[in-house]
Amino acid sequence: MLHAMRIVDFEPRHAEAWKRLNEAWITRHFALEPSDLEVLDDPVGKVIDPGGRIFMAEDESGRAIGCVGLKVVPADHGGGLEVIKMTVDEAARGTGLGRALMQACIDGAGTMGAGRLYLETNSALGPALGLYRAMGFTDLPRQETPYQRCDVWMARAIP
Repeated sequence: MLHAMRIVDFEPRHAEAWKRLNEAWITRHFALEPSDLEVLDDPVGKVIDPGGRIFMAEDESGRAIGCVGLKVVPADHGGGLEVIKMTVDEAARGTGLGRALMQACIDGAGTMGAGRLYLETNSALGPALGLYRAMGFTDLPRQETPYQRCDVWMARAIP
């Protein structure tokens, strides 16, 4: 099924899908928080305009079935890019799309000149943790975070 999917840069036409895909996974496991709504309601202003990037995965019909963002991390918080709001539509899980989205982040961070990728997640999200570790992320000590649900912090170097 992965062969029929493609990963593209975010365009304004993706705004509704960006919000829908993320609200679906967040509300399945947690409560939406103000920091979620900030980037879901204004992906261009909060992620792209400050120097970040958003990747959208589309199926063969052009329907958005996954997404991930790269948000600039200020130098005083370690620098690099933060992987945010990564999700795959339930119907596309198990297809390798999550791995492809993470590889897009790693490749994108390299072309953007970032020295590291950082992410915040939750220990209950086992498949996501497995993917992150398989793709070179290692655990960090507790970090400052705006998210109540966050209890795992990870990073990886970008060669």
